[in-house]
Amino acid sequence: MIYIDQIETEHTFETTPKRIVSLVPSQTELLYDLGLEDSIVGITKFCVHPSHFKATKQIVGGTKTIKFKKILALKPDLVICNKEENTKEIVEELSLICPVWVTDIVTIQDNLQMISDFGQLFNKRTEAQKWVDKINFAYNDFQHFVKEKPIRKTAYFIWANPYMVAGKETFINEMLLLNHFQNIYQEKGRYPEIELEKMRQEGDPEIVFLSSEPFPFKDSHAFEIGRCTHHAKTIFVDGEMFSWYGSRILKAFDYFKKIHEQL
Repeated sequence: MIYIDQIETEHTFETTPKRIVSLVPSQTELLYDLGLEDSIVGITKFCVHPSHFKATKQIVGGTKTIKFKKILALKPDLVICNKEENTKEIVEELSLICPVWVTDIVTIQDNLQMISDFGQLFNKRTEAQKWVDKINFAYNDFQHFVKEKPIRKTAYFIWANPYMVAGKETFINEMLLLNHFQNIYQEKGRYPEIELEKMRQEGDPEIVFLSSEPFPFKDSHAFEIGRCTHHAKTIFVDGEMFSWYGSRILKAFDYFKKIHEQL
């Protein structure tokens, strides 16, 4: 069978891949939720869901740095990567071992396409369709919930020293827009460095989100950022809910409702 991934690379498989290495935490969780636990042989140190995988699966490095020999020894049929999470060099290097499937997720529709692709690729069509249906139902419900919510100017911080935020063409920005949070940095690139002193003139957000990942923000950061806004409300948020795609998004919709209750 011939399959095409989300960066338009063509793959041919004579049989369903049975030994999978996943280098993307959210996609590892999705594979598990599709019933593919026994097929997953390798994961990254950041693949924290499900939690027992740390004890039962081979850790092959991180998302940006991998242990090539460890992956080679696992004799995978397929390695799963993501255009943003992993580097082009990693994809090219691992292509010497086996096919490398690359996802590219910016929108909810991209996410649903990935789930459907995995259903086809791993012969889990029924399971994949169930997840697509559940996500679509929750998505439609959330759109109804949020439609009367006001538009609020927002900044979503992902890093400190230097301070970095989520910008345009990111899944995080899509989640912000869905929530009627207008990202003041959405025209500045994907993950731009910003100067706190210029926050007011660059948009003066009403809400500042401090993500739990990849940087562990503290109260001191919230204070420093808050001084550079005009009384913005600062909220520490679960980064997985804004940046993880796959099956995780189903939990995100309820999480977003709780955030709106705080506003």
